[in-house]
Amino acid sequence: MATPNLKAADHDPQGYSSDSSSNSNNGAKTAKVNVLELFRGRRSDTAAFDMTEDARFYKPIDSYEGIHRWDPDFEWEEWEERKIVRKIDLRICSFACLTFFALNLDRGNIVQAVSDTMLEDLGLNTNDYNTGQTIFYVCFLCAELPSQLISKKLGPDRWIPIQMVCWSLIAACQAFLTGRGSFFACRALLGLFEGGFIPDTILFLSYWYKSKELPLRLSCFWITYETTFIISALLAYGFLHIKLDPNFGSWRYLFAFDGLITGVIGIFAAFYMPASPTQTAGLFRGKNGWFNEREEKIMVNRIIRDDPSKGTMHNRQAITFKLFLETLWDYDMWPIYALGLVWLIPTHPAASYITLQIRSLGFNTFETNLLTIPAYAIFIINLAIFTWLSERINQRLLLGVFAEIWNLAFILALELLPADVNPWTRYVMLIFLIGSPYMHAAVVAMTSRNAGSVRTRTVASALYNMMVQCSSIAANNIYREDDKPLYRRGNKVLLGITSLSIVLFLFAKIYYELKNQSRARKWDSMTSEERAEYLVKYKDAGNKRLDFRFVT
Repeated sequence: MATPNLKAADHDPQGYSSDSSSNSNNGAKTAKVNVLELFRGRRSDTAAFDMTEDARFYKPIDSYEGIHRWDPDFEWEEWEERKIVRKIDLRICSFACLTFFALNLDRGNIVQAVSDTMLEDLGLNTNDYNTGQTIFYVCFLCAELPSQLISKKLGPDRWIPIQMVCWSLIAACQAFLTGRGSFFACRALLGLFEGGFIPDTILFLSYWYKSKELPLRLSCFWITYETTFIISALLAYGFLHIKLDPNFGSWRYLFAFDGLITGVIGIFAAFYMPASPTQTAGLFRGKNGWFNEREEKIMVNRIIRDDPSKGTMHNRQAITFKLFLETLWDYDMWPIYALGLVWLIPTHPAASYITLQIRSLGFNTFETNLLTIPAYAIFIINLAIFTWLSERINQRLLLGVFAEIWNLAFILALELLPADVNPWTRYVMLIFLIGSPYMHAAVVAMTSRNAGSVRTRTVASALYNMMVQCSSIAANNIYREDDKPLYRRGNKVLLGITSLSIVLFLFAKIYYELKNQSRARKWDSMTSEERAEYLVKYKDAGNKRLDFRFVT
């Protein structure tokens, strides 16, 4: 959640003041901080709090799953919080990365399959491949929001394993494809059960991490995304060597074994995933759970003090239709949705067609799969650097502009290279385009932080991802059969879309900055008494409150 830019003294209707003190405990600090100073974000790196605040602005609802651990007077040491975050990283973030690996293994192995004889065996051409991918993304998109609403009702810990087991079975069944119809049907079913997984998992992670901690964890999420392609390429290298039956293509073994791997992970997830920080006890997690009482209190209070909106709903509370409509018409989130429609398109065709393009340069199936690995390695390095940099300099949208300028340069190079250029030159351009600085983790985290409430965060995460899937649908139809192998027409389209993306990033930056400045003027003109009355009246207004500031 973005944090309001207030002075703690101005925000303190009861006359409480901020008090900082430090004592020595293994070199750690203990700080006493007013809750509203925390809202301001000045103390975002302070880990121990002794808080005296007006609970009208802050207390979770009675049905909140961690209410029994909430304590406005509770304090802890900085080293304790760091230790707990490391424990959460090990048990929650690493497992979320494993499940994301399973998602991408099954939805991305189509790229390796087409590097073999899949299209020829099924009697398909490039346009049929595009249609199958379009069907997948349409179904993926349609499942996003319903899946997120189901997840909010059942709990991500229940819904995510159900999704995983279902899609692993469908993925494995692709080993028995017979033609165009079965190919389209499997892509549709795969999209329906995989759709919603990403926002469902982001919702799950938000129960455990503070807003400033989430971007780095999401970067791990998408590093896993690209690492999957590296592992998938290596697995494909092995599976595509299986030649047990000349009438049974090696790509069929690829689908079967990848589906088996993700199915095992899905079954494990059903027994491993806890519902929340205070609900970790279970048959496979231990009778007493992962955390003791003090650790649970630290987790609950640090999360609520960072983002009080997380205490306004419990983790298995459904969103009503009225709240859904209110969230849908939250126009302040629309610039982010508009970005989601276009900004990932420029690199998508190159990533989807990399194996086909490398093969067209004269490399065989096995060389092709190994040659994709450098692109993913560059991607991982750029993702880690730019996600870290976005928090370091507190800029996301301007870094997005830089990423699109990067894309513009390499797409222009691909468009202008002569047809008879050395194949390695075109290969280098392709891998650097695919390895473009990836701001997705930062934009997803920005969507969560700018939502301002649990209900908006739940729907906004799904809507943003739906826009991304729409962009994938468009991207999968830019490179066409009659335009290969150089795709000159497609690259011209990508140049236009990249330019539009630059404009939209700049527009979003200006929009949110002007919004913040306008709210700051109104808020600064109010007296302390007026602010106190306003906060009581509009405590549930989320990102529409005058003291709310959007991150950019």
